[in-house]
Amino acid sequence: MRTSKSSAELCRQLGYVFTQPQLLQRALTHRSFAPDHNERLEFLGDSILGCVIAKYLYSEFPDLSEGDLSRLRSNLVKESTLVIFAQQLNLGSQLKLGEGELKSGGFRRPSILADAVEALFGAVFVDGGFVAAEQAVLNLFVPYLAKVDMKTLGKDAKTLLQEYLQGKRLPLPGYSVLETQGEAHEQLFQVECAIPSLKLITRGSGTSRRNAEQQAALAAYQIIGNNND
Repeated sequence: MRTSKSSAELCRQLGYVFTQPQLLQRALTHRSFAPDHNERLEFLGDSILGCVIAKYLYSEFPDLSEGDLSRLRSNLVKESTLVIFAQQLNLGSQLKLGEGELKSGGFRRPSILADAVEALFGAVFVDGGFVAAEQAVLNLFVPYLAKVDMKTLGKDAKTLLQEYLQGKRLPLPGYSVLETQGEAHEQLFQVECAIPSLKLITRGSGTSRRNAEQQAALAAYQIIGNNND
Protein backbone atom coordinates (compact mmCIF):
# COMPACT_ATOMS: atom_id res chain seq x y z
CA MET A 1 0.00 0.00 0.00
CA ARG A 2 1.35 3.40 -0.95
CA THR A 3 1.84 5.97 1.81
CA SER A 4 1.17 9.68 1.36
CA LYS A 5 3.72 12.36 2.05
CA SER A 6 2.38 15.55 3.62
CA SER A 7 1.79 18.60 1.46
CA ALA A 8 3.84 20.58 3.96
CA GLU A 9 6.91 18.41 3.32
CA LEU A 10 6.45 18.70 -0.44
CA CYS A 11 6.21 22.48 -0.13
CA ARG A 12 9.32 22.52 2.03
CA GLN A 13 11.32 20.73 -0.67
CA LEU A 14 9.96 23.03 -3.34
CA GLY A 15 10.70 26.04 -1.16
CA TYR A 16 7.21 27.40 -1.67
CA VAL A 17 3.97 27.46 0.37
CA PHE A 18 0.77 27.75 -1.66
CA THR A 19 -1.76 30.43 -0.85
CA GLN A 20 -4.21 28.41 -2.96
CA PRO A 21 -3.71 24.79 -1.83
CA GLN A 22 -6.18 23.61 -4.46
CA LEU A 23 -3.56 24.39 -7.11
CA LEU A 24 -1.15 22.00 -5.47
CA GLN A 25 -3.79 19.29 -5.41
CA ARG A 26 -4.63 19.90 -9.06
CA ALA A 27 -0.97 19.58 -9.99
CA LEU A 28 -0.98 16.12 -8.41
CA THR A 29 -4.19 15.00 -10.12
CA HIS A 30 -3.94 12.80 -13.21
CA ARG A 31 -6.60 12.97 -15.91
CA SER A 32 -7.67 9.42 -15.04
CA PHE A 33 -8.81 10.59 -11.60
CA ALA A 34 -10.92 13.70 -12.20
CA PRO A 35 -11.84 16.31 -14.83
CA ASP A 36 -9.94 18.96 -12.87
CA HIS A 37 -6.55 17.45 -13.68
CA ASN A 38 -2.99 18.71 -14.11
CA GLU A 39 -2.52 18.80 -17.89
CA ARG A 40 -2.99 22.55 -18.30
CA LEU A 41 -0.62 23.23 -15.41
CA GLU A 42 1.85 20.81 -16.95
CA PHE A 43 1.69 22.73 -20.24
CA LEU A 44 2.43 25.95 -18.37
CA GLY A 45 5.15 24.42 -16.21
CA ASP A 46 6.95 23.02 -19.25
CA SER A 47 7.37 26.55 -20.62
CA ILE A 48 8.39 27.95 -17.23
CA LEU A 49 10.98 25.23 -16.79
CA GLY A 50 12.53 25.81 -20.21
CA CYS A 51 12.69 29.56 -19.62
CA VAL A 52 14.22 29.27 -16.15
CA ILE A 53 16.89 26.79 -17.22
CA ALA A 54 17.72 28.86 -20.32
CA LYS A 55 18.11 31.97 -18.15
CA TYR A 56 20.25 30.09 -15.62
CA LEU A 57 22.58 28.63 -18.26
CA TYR A 58 22.89 31.99 -20.03
CA SER A 59 23.94 33.67 -16.76
CA GLU A 60 26.17 30.91 -15.38
CA PHE A 61 28.03 30.01 -18.56
CA PRO A 62 28.81 33.28 -20.39
CA ASP A 63 31.44 31.66 -22.63
CA LEU A 64 29.21 28.94 -24.09
CA SER A 65 27.89 29.25 -27.64
CA GLU A 66 24.20 29.15 -28.52
CA GLY A 67 24.64 25.57 -29.71
CA ASP A 68 26.20 24.43 -26.44
CA LEU A 69 23.53 26.23 -24.42
CA SER A 70 20.82 24.51 -26.44
CA ARG A 71 22.49 21.14 -25.94
CA LEU A 72 22.70 21.63 -22.20
CA ARG A 73 19.11 22.81 -21.91
CA SER A 74 17.71 19.92 -23.94
CA ASN A 75 19.65 17.44 -21.81
CA LEU A 76 18.49 19.00 -18.55
CA VAL A 77 14.84 19.66 -19.40
CA LYS A 78 13.91 16.08 -20.21
CA GLU A 79 11.84 13.29 -18.77
CA SER A 80 14.64 11.32 -17.11
CA THR A 81 15.83 14.36 -15.16
CA LEU A 82 12.32 15.24 -14.04
CA VAL A 83 11.76 11.67 -12.88
CA ILE A 84 14.78 12.04 -10.59
CA PHE A 85 13.11 15.06 -9.00
CA ALA A 86 9.75 13.28 -8.78
CA GLN A 87 11.42 10.47 -6.86
CA GLN A 88 13.22 12.99 -4.67
CA LEU A 89 9.87 14.62 -3.87
CA ASN A 90 8.21 11.22 -3.46
CA LEU A 91 5.46 12.29 -5.85
CA GLY A 92 4.42 8.74 -6.62
CA SER A 93 2.84 8.46 -3.17
CA GLN A 94 0.89 11.69 -3.61
CA LEU A 95 -0.46 11.43 -7.14
CA LYS A 96 -4.21 11.11 -7.55
CA LEU A 97 -4.73 8.41 -10.15
CA GLY A 98 -7.75 6.57 -11.47
CA GLU A 99 -8.22 2.93 -10.54
CA GLY A 100 -6.88 1.68 -13.84
CA GLU A 101 -3.68 3.73 -13.58
CA LEU A 102 -3.21 2.61 -9.98
CA LYS A 103 -3.47 -1.05 -10.94
CA SER A 104 -1.06 -0.63 -13.84
CA GLY A 105 1.54 1.11 -11.67
CA GLY A 106 0.96 4.62 -12.98
CA PHE A 107 2.56 6.08 -9.86
CA ARG A 108 5.87 4.68 -11.15
CA ARG A 109 5.41 5.60 -14.82
CA PRO A 110 8.13 8.09 -15.92
CA SER A 111 5.82 10.17 -18.14
CA ILE A 112 3.24 10.63 -15.37
CA LEU A 113 5.91 11.53 -12.80
CA ALA A 114 7.65 13.98 -15.14
CA ASP A 115 4.36 15.65 -16.06
CA ALA A 116 3.51 16.08 -12.38
CA VAL A 117 6.81 17.86 -11.72
CA GLU A 118 6.11 20.29 -14.56
CA ALA A 119 2.57 20.75 -13.27
CA LEU A 120 3.98 21.70 -9.86
CA PHE A 121 6.08 24.42 -11.49
CA GLY A 122 3.01 25.63 -13.34
CA ALA A 123 0.99 25.66 -10.11
CA VAL A 124 3.65 27.71 -8.32
CA PHE A 125 3.65 30.19 -11.20
CA VAL A 126 -0.14 30.61 -11.13
CA ASP A 127 -0.12 30.94 -7.35
CA GLY A 128 2.94 33.12 -6.80
CA GLY A 129 4.26 34.43 -10.11
CA PHE A 130 7.42 33.91 -12.13
CA VAL A 131 9.95 34.69 -9.41
CA ALA A 132 8.41 32.08 -7.11
CA ALA A 133 8.30 29.50 -9.90
CA GLU A 134 11.87 30.27 -10.89
CA GLN A 135 13.05 29.71 -7.33
CA ALA A 136 11.14 26.43 -7.09
CA VAL A 137 12.82 25.19 -10.27
CA LEU A 138 16.28 26.26 -9.09
CA ASN A 139 15.75 24.73 -5.65
CA LEU A 140 15.63 21.36 -7.39
CA PHE A 141 18.02 21.92 -10.28
CA VAL A 142 20.96 23.75 -8.69
CA PRO A 143 21.95 20.89 -6.32
CA TYR A 144 21.55 18.47 -9.23
CA LEU A 145 23.69 20.60 -11.55
CA ALA A 146 26.48 20.66 -8.96
CA LYS A 147 26.88 16.90 -9.52
CA VAL A 148 26.77 17.03 -13.32
CA ASP A 149 29.74 17.49 -15.65
CA MET A 150 28.40 20.29 -17.80
CA LYS A 151 31.19 19.86 -20.34
CA THR A 152 30.14 16.34 -21.25
CA LEU A 153 26.38 16.45 -20.61
CA GLY A 154 24.49 15.25 -23.67
CA LYS A 155 27.57 14.50 -25.76
CA ASP A 156 27.89 11.01 -27.18
CA ALA A 157 30.97 8.87 -26.68
CA LYS A 158 32.38 9.41 -30.19
CA THR A 159 32.18 13.18 -29.76
CA LEU A 160 33.84 13.06 -26.33
CA LEU A 161 36.63 10.85 -27.63
CA GLN A 162 37.18 13.05 -30.67
CA GLU A 163 37.30 16.22 -28.57
CA TYR A 164 39.81 14.64 -26.19
CA LEU A 165 42.13 13.56 -29.00
CA GLN A 166 41.85 16.92 -30.74
CA GLY A 167 42.70 18.63 -27.47
CA LYS A 168 45.87 16.53 -27.25
CA ARG A 169 46.59 17.12 -30.97
CA LEU A 170 46.40 13.39 -31.62
CA PRO A 171 45.03 11.68 -34.77
CA LEU A 172 41.35 10.79 -34.66
CA PRO A 173 40.34 7.15 -34.08
CA GLY A 174 39.55 4.73 -36.84
CA TYR A 175 36.45 2.54 -36.78
CA SER A 176 36.10 -0.73 -38.67
CA VAL A 177 33.45 -3.43 -38.75
CA LEU A 178 34.92 -6.75 -37.63
CA GLU A 179 31.85 -8.91 -37.99
CA THR A 180 28.14 -8.78 -38.78
CA GLN A 181 25.87 -11.48 -37.40
CA GLY A 182 22.20 -12.34 -37.83
CA GLU A 183 19.53 -11.71 -40.42
CA ALA A 184 19.14 -8.34 -42.12
CA HIS A 185 16.26 -7.25 -39.87
CA GLU A 186 18.08 -8.09 -36.63
CA GLN A 187 21.79 -7.81 -37.25
CA LEU A 188 24.48 -7.48 -34.60
CA PHE A 189 27.57 -5.47 -35.51
CA GLN A 190 31.02 -5.94 -33.98
CA VAL A 191 33.15 -2.81 -34.41
CA GLU A 192 36.74 -1.95 -33.53
CA CYS A 193 37.97 1.48 -32.46
CA ALA A 194 41.70 1.92 -33.02
CA ILE A 195 43.88 4.78 -31.73
CA PRO A 196 47.44 3.87 -32.86
CA SER A 197 49.02 6.93 -31.23
CA LEU A 198 47.88 5.63 -27.82
CA LYS A 199 48.36 1.95 -28.74
CA LEU A 200 44.72 1.46 -27.86
CA ILE A 201 42.16 -0.82 -29.49
CA THR A 202 38.65 -1.35 -28.15
CA ARG A 203 35.59 -3.16 -29.40
CA GLY A 204 31.87 -2.59 -29.24
CA SER A 205 28.72 -4.30 -30.39
CA GLY A 206 25.27 -3.04 -31.28
CA THR A 207 22.23 -3.53 -33.46
CA SER A 208 23.56 -0.90 -35.88
CA ARG A 209 27.02 0.11 -36.96
CA ARG A 210 26.53 3.50 -35.31
CA ASN A 211 25.58 1.95 -31.97
CA ALA A 212 28.52 -0.42 -32.11
CA GLU A 213 30.89 2.47 -32.85
CA GLN A 214 29.49 4.38 -29.89
CA GLN A 215 30.11 1.41 -27.60
CA ALA A 216 33.67 1.01 -28.85
CA ALA A 217 34.31 4.74 -28.45
CA LEU A 218 32.88 4.67 -24.92
CA ALA A 219 35.20 1.82 -23.97
CA ALA A 220 38.18 3.80 -25.30
CA TYR A 221 37.12 7.00 -23.57
CA GLN A 222 36.69 5.22 -20.25
CA ILE A 223 40.12 3.60 -20.51
CA ILE A 224 41.72 6.96 -21.27
CA GLY A 225 39.87 8.55 -18.38
CA ASN A 226 40.97 5.83 -15.95
CA ASN A 227 44.58 6.14 -17.09
CA ASN A 228 44.48 9.88 -16.47
CA ASP A 229 43.00 9.64 -12.96
